[in-house]
Amino acid sequence: MSMTPIDSLNITVIGAGVVGLCIAEELSAKYKRVLLIEKNDGFGQETSSRNSEVIHAGIYYPHGFLKASLCTEGNRLLYDLCRERNIPHKRIGKLIVAINDEECERLENIKKHAEGNGVSDLTLLGKKQTLTLEQEVSAKAAIYSPSTGIIDSHSLMRSFCINAEKNGAVVALRSKVTAIHAKDGIYELETNGGEYRFHTRVIINSAGLYSDSIAAMAGINIERHGYRLLYCKGNYFSASPAPRLNHLVYPVPPENTESLGIHATLDLGNRVKFGPDSQYIDEIEYSIDEGRRESFYQSIRNYLPGIKPEYLHPDMCGIRPKLQGPGEAYRDFIIRDERDIGYPGLINLIGIESPGLTSCVAIARYVNALVAPYL
Repeated sequence: MSMTPIDSLNITVIGAGVVGLCIAEELSAKYKRVLLIEKNDGFGQETSSRNSEVIHAGIYYPHGFLKASLCTEGNRLLYDLCRERNIPHKRIGKLIVAINDEECERLENIKKHAEGNGVSDLTLLGKKQTLTLEQEVSAKAAIYSPSTGIIDSHSLMRSFCINAEKNGAVVALRSKVTAIHAKDGIYELETNGGEYRFHTRVIINSAGLYSDSIAAMAGINIERHGYRLLYCKGNYFSASPAPRLNHLVYPVPPENTESLGIHATLDLGNRVKFGPDSQYIDEIEYSIDEGRRESFYQSIRNYLPGIKPEYLHPDMCGIRPKLQGPGEAYRDFIIRDERDIGYPGLINLIGIESPGLTSCVAIARYVNALVAPYL
């Protein structure tokens, strides 16, 4: 990418994860001079490629949250897009399994809550019905969610990237934003310590794990505004031999926690993975702690009694950009035009963890509406 000091852009999207890529495609279809900038040497190398690749239904998110509305809308939009573009995916369905009477009662509440989010296709199953669907699963009852699925997230991201470039967007890799200066409603960005400088009317901060740093670089007090991110690692273990599963299998999630519990996921090759767990860390690093095998085993054996500790092997991990700390109140996505605090045209996306993948098309449309007044 050859930028000169006088280059002037309409829109700069910072961060080429699945959400940034989708936003770049959406906006470049409507506007000229769109730049998507990414510090790594390829797209989607962090949170977007280190997750369960699940298309969520929108069951658990608090009513009124963007997470709820964008997930339920995004679920439908993402399936439509996958069909249109032949993105590998499978509407595999999910079981949320209850192993005791208390959890059975909670299934009723989960179903009611999901219906309040517009998820209308859940079915309560008894023990026999659950066993018919999953012979190796032990449960007293379950919820069946037919619109939960899995997706090849890399194919999805590649599709967004190709289309954004077809639309005329420039995708600049190995370009780390190192300074942002605001003046008279225009932003000057610097990359790689001054290697490039350019002006942009609109900034979309979709920098994932670094989105709080980008907001701070622009001049926002991230402590005062509640934008400081915490890193919450999720480890995954695979099993060999693996249980034979037909659906995703989730436990009833523990109350007031930052994760949905250790669940069994399948990928498009029918490979079984367990995870993610929840482990707050101080620095971004992707080592998998083998010492967590026992806690994984204790959790999984509740609903898959045939599993043995020696079957479990470290597989991968990802890091969630969390806005809430351990035991703190649940936080929503931040997707905000910062006009009210003196940064018109700076649109921050902070805390975009799950269901960011499911919601990506809905998020892009939401951002498109925020951009419209500026261009």
